Amino acid sequence: MPSPASPAAVPSAARDTPDRTPGRERRHDVDLLRVLCTAAVVLVHASAAFIDAGHRTTGVLGDTAGRFAVPVFFAMAGWAALSGAPVDDQSRLLSRLGRILRPMAVWTALYLLCAYLTGASGADTGEEAARALLGSVEAAFHLWYLYAYVPLLLLLGVLVLVVRRRTLPRRSLALLVALAVAPALAGDVREITGWALPGWGWSMPLSTVVYAVAGAALLAAPRLGPRTLWAAGAAVAFAALAVYQLTVRHPAAYGSVAVAALTFAVIGTVAGVRVPERVRPLVARLSDASFGTYLVHLLWVRLLVAPVAGRLPDGPWAPAALAVTAVAAAALSFAVSLLWGRPAWRKWLG
Repeated sequence: MPSPASPAAVPSAARDTPDRTPGRERRHDVDLLRVLCTAAVVLVHASAAFIDAGHRTTGVLGDTAGRFAVPVFFAMAGWAALSGAPVDDQSRLLSRLGRILRPMAVWTALYLLCAYLTGASGADTGEEAARALLGSVEAAFHLWYLYAYVPLLLLLGVLVLVVRRRTLPRRSLALLVALAVAPALAGDVREITGWALPGWGWSMPLSTVVYAVAGAALLAAPRLGPRTLWAAGAAVAFAALAVYQLTVRHPAAYGSVAVAALTFAVIGTVAGVRVPERVRPLVARLSDASFGTYLVHLLWVRLLVAPVAGRLPDGPWAPAALAVTAVAAAALSFAVSLLWGRPAWRKWLG
């Protein structure tokens, strides 16, 4: 996956959000937000396929419409870790990380296998597999998000255990320290040995932590102002981000002002919204399937969206083609994820 500034969005991998924790009331608005962001991730990657095929304006506008997804996922992670479902002990924290790392490893292997069978990857598959231990690889570039998400959950979990539970989580703290010193250590190894080690991907910028903390505050707070004002702010932020991406830089960094404005406006618009009771079961099921949808959707983008974008001649129908193919890819991804919804399967497939 490209750098965190570029494509890839991804759904929240946190499996222990309050809506999944026994004894806690399910947050249906958070379920809805998670489903919305998961669909936006698919739109971002579908838009990238259109840009690669030469339909730049359509692709950039589609990317703009979904660029809030990754920061909102970090915000939901912060809310779950700090407010919604803080861990009670170290074993719970490590178990939570394991529920992310297992599917991550499985899908990395599957994408590498697909690249090997189709000849899509320019690098040796074994070399790519080794690189995947340190950072995301082209065959599964969308998984870059998890290389930042895991350290974020670990950091917030350790803070909760130290500050709120007043415990010393030795193993988690040692793992956190190891992640902190690894980039410098890798640089020293390259300098001393001359080995061409790949870049270290298990890290997060400050903006990620800010999204997590600020998002946690917004999602946990009482209603802040009229929803219509938040929605209007989201529309203005979208327009500003679209102009920025079309004229200054694409992709916009997730830490940029325009992306941050759109992110918090979307959270403010959706947080606290009342989901009708008749659709709550469906929204809850789709929310539970969001992590698997994120993991599998790139296959549908490559199989469905990219061929359509590549064969589409220049003309005004590109936006409609993007909308149709993105919706189809999202629907198929959710459907496949729902099919393996059994706990024993979801443990490994997300």
